[in-house]
Amino acid sequence: MRRFAEKRLLVATHNEGKLDEMRALLAPYGVEVVGAARAGLEEPEETEDSFIGNARIKALAAVKATGLPALADDSGICIDALDGAPGIHTADWAETGNGRDFAMAMARTWEKLEVAAAPEPRTAQFRCTLVLMWPDGHEEIFEGVLPGRVVWPPRGDAGHGYDPIFMPLDQQLTLGEMDPAMKNSLSHRARAVRQLIEGCFA
Repeated sequence: MRRFAEKRLLVATHNEGKLDEMRALLAPYGVEVVGAARAGLEEPEETEDSFIGNARIKALAAVKATGLPALADDSGICIDALDGAPGIHTADWAETGNGRDFAMAMARTWEKLEVAAAPEPRTAQFRCTLVLMWPDGHEEIFEGVLPGRVVWPPRGDAGHGYDPIFMPLDQQLTLGEMDPAMKNSLSHRARAVRQLIEGCFA
């Protein structure tokens, strides 16, 4: 496992929430976090068929464009009764001509489960894969998995995406009902980031 000794890290996302989270997590280690927008990066086309593959595309594009080490993630929900779908296409299921509509995506997902007559509990996992890449091509990969089940109707208006229909294992609340601190303590992204910090920073 390679230790991160550099002072600047490009986080390959335009999501300010993710950037703020990474800045806070890495602040104790003296690392300056730079976002994709500040670096003038566009989002590359994700053409791989796995979370690792798509995270690697984003990390490599950022490294090549800036010469900085880069951290990229790819994540989504994988539903067992749908053979792992939507998986890498999680955001695609919400696409409309006018942006993303996750209420529509959740309804579409539940309809597919009903058509498939999927038995209860309708188990699923949220997955997050992080790829940390250096300019010399070395990479470290971390994956966080949050097991749970899909429920209906949607519950809670916190969180985002599919959070209102996902109930983590051994919990009585959906991610959409949890306060941010509770969700962030157990989320798939938090699990991946903890591995990253323990492996390369702590």
